[in-house]
Amino acid sequence: MGINTCRAAMAVALCFGLGGMVADHAAPGPQEPVIIDGELEFPEDARIPRFMTDTERRWLGDGLIMPPRGETPPPSGPVRCASEYEPMDGIILAWEGGSSFTGIVAQMAAWITTTGDANVYVACDSNSEANSARNSMVSQGADSSRIFTVVRGTDTIWIRDYGPRYIYEGNCRAVVDHTYNRPRPNDNAFNQYFSGWIGHGYYELPLTHGGGNYHVNGVGDGAATRLINNENPQYDEQEIWQIWNDYQNVDTEFHVPFPTSVDYTQHIDMWMQIIGDTEIIISDWPSHSGSTQDTICDDAAGFYQSQGWTVHRTPAYTDGWTHYTFTNMVLCNDLVILPKYSSIPLSWSNDALAVIQAAMPDRTVVQIYADTLAYSAGVFHCICMHVPANAGGASPVAYLRTPRGGQAWDPGDQVVIQWLSDDDAEVTGVDLLLSVDGGTTFDTVIVLGTFDDGTHVWSVPDINTSQARIKVVVHDADGNSGSDEADTDSQINGTQVPGDVTGDGTVSVDDLLVVIGDWGCNGSSCAGDANGDGVTSVDDLLLVIANWAL
Repeated sequence: MGINTCRAAMAVALCFGLGGMVADHAAPGPQEPVIIDGELEFPEDARIPRFMTDTERRWLGDGLIMPPRGETPPPSGPVRCASEYEPMDGIILAWEGGSSFTGIVAQMAAWITTTGDANVYVACDSNSEANSARNSMVSQGADSSRIFTVVRGTDTIWIRDYGPRYIYEGNCRAVVDHTYNRPRPNDNAFNQYFSGWIGHGYYELPLTHGGGNYHVNGVGDGAATRLINNENPQYDEQEIWQIWNDYQNVDTEFHVPFPTSVDYTQHIDMWMQIIGDTEIIISDWPSHSGSTQDTICDDAAGFYQSQGWTVHRTPAYTDGWTHYTFTNMVLCNDLVILPKYSSIPLSWSNDALAVIQAAMPDRTVVQIYADTLAYSAGVFHCICMHVPANAGGASPVAYLRTPRGGQAWDPGDQVVIQWLSDDDAEVTGVDLLLSVDGGTTFDTVIVLGTFDDGTHVWSVPDINTSQARIKVVVHDADGNSGSDEADTDSQINGTQVPGDVTGDGTVSVDDLLVVIGDWGCNGSSCAGDANGDGVTSVDDLLLVIANWAL
């Protein structure tokens, strides 16, 4: 196989692909997919590495996944990218790689569903595999009520690189997807399926990359290595920055990647972890002082310190072409899952544990052996993706996508109302309401209890108002609700009814109360001026009475 070719060439470091050199280690190492009838096949129990294998490179031809799979317009609403240190609903895992990988996944699930107080969403290729995964997790101590199996085929365990990155649009969770930088079709198709399965919005940006080469805090700062530039030669760095900004509302700092002889992936999550709005952990290299990777990490630490961040340093080591990293950890609510290794002196793992406990004293830090993952160029962060908590807690939230205001309609116009919704469980019904007084009241019903499919076509009524606003109200099964409404007023050019000062198309006690409340007003802003003479007086009162109930 191709891995043997790489081993033969290791001495002269000629075996490179997208992201690097294949590992050579005495312990069980990564394996390769196979080509059957011209197509790549990923054997169920194969330990496919995080980097692109020699077989994949041969099949692909040029080592680049081009062009991007697809693109959707970026979010139109206010966007905030979710960070890993914020409250989490759950962690996504993939049941792949045989027992040496899935045994680690099961251990992680046990901690996540108990100490981590979060759900586990595990991608499984079949129902039988889902049952096996659940049983294995429970046998390790996982809470079975918090395990959700997603029966959808995947190719590899490295879901950090192909899985869904989350944003909040308004207060609603949505997925931002990318084209995976490996020729692994099931992995590449997972996010669109998962977003529909869980009921979250979906956006696809036009970049090819691996998700492990991106870190973000909760206030709009991102970090990546310039591997992203090599993967997307059709864009310059500023254009890549702009794409991430458009879809995720982040200001990305670009860092120099490690040499592939040190880290095959060149991903930033192998040497950095953001743990707060302005707090970060960066690798240090006490046994490789002055090395290229040491300089890269020192430079990054200096940069973040210059920006006012608190920087913690944890040791990292390379041995036998394996990168032993401790920054590649998993944060999940009050839990930190930290790697440790049997292949290197235990003192290195103990040193890392002390740093992490000091940096995050309010979290429980647990260590799991990660050698088999490290031989395949990744660790714990590489095999999980975070699902942030619902912004409303136990209550649903909504975001009115359109119309947000500033429109002008005629009676009978067909207006498409679109919204997003979110809940910790499920939104069971949606109400759409109309205000004709700039949002003071929403007395006109457009529809009640409609299905939460995100869209409704509204036939504009014959109402004359310059203060129309739409409101969406979402409900869940527990009786909780949430809402969102247009930012500004719209105009409805309906028939003008004499005496209708509220603009709701009828003359009633509401109009009478407006006239009385505005009595004596003199000027252009008199709401009760029914006859338009600039004064609210008895003439306006008589006009209202004369047209009562019309």
